Amino acid sequence: MTIARPTTNEHAPYAITYVDATATALAAQGLDSVIALLAIQPSQLRTLLGNAPTSIAHVAYAPGKWTLAESLLHIADSERVFSYRLLRVARGDLTPLASFDQDAWVPNSRTGSRTVAVRQVGSQCRYVHWSGSLPVTSRTTSSSQTIGTSGTPATADEPRLPN
Repeated sequence: MTIARPTTNEHAPYAITYVDATATALAAQGLDSVIALLAIQPSQLRTLLGNAPTSIAHVAYAPGKWTLAESLLHIADSERVFSYRLLRVARGDLTPLASFDQDAWVPNSRTGSRTVAVRQVGSQCRYVHWSGSLPVTSRTTSSSQTIGTSGTPATADEPRLPN
């Protein structure tokens, strides 16, 4: 399954940072598939964090910035939110999607008040569920239906999600 690079009318202006980062990561890994990239990231993250000392979990690179543990929990939170959104789109749910305020969620995680091992926090990031669930989710739509980005059957001029 190929997922085309989103056009500027398919995402908020701030998201270009992430779109560009994905293109950079694909090129660095010699890949042309976002799904393939997502499939290799769990092992890369485990390798990166595997021997990290607990002492760095609560270190931020500057005052007022998130710590490593908060950043990793943000990734885990985001995965859960976006997995749910993807499920809603795949099921054709037309209910407006609520936003989530990452700046409110991170302090409420109370990460700073807990002793955590970086590798344990990193294990909460489950990229493998993305790469494993995308094809399953897309197969649950009818073979004659292409789902639009709004979650409804796509019209001829609307951006499409692959099925």
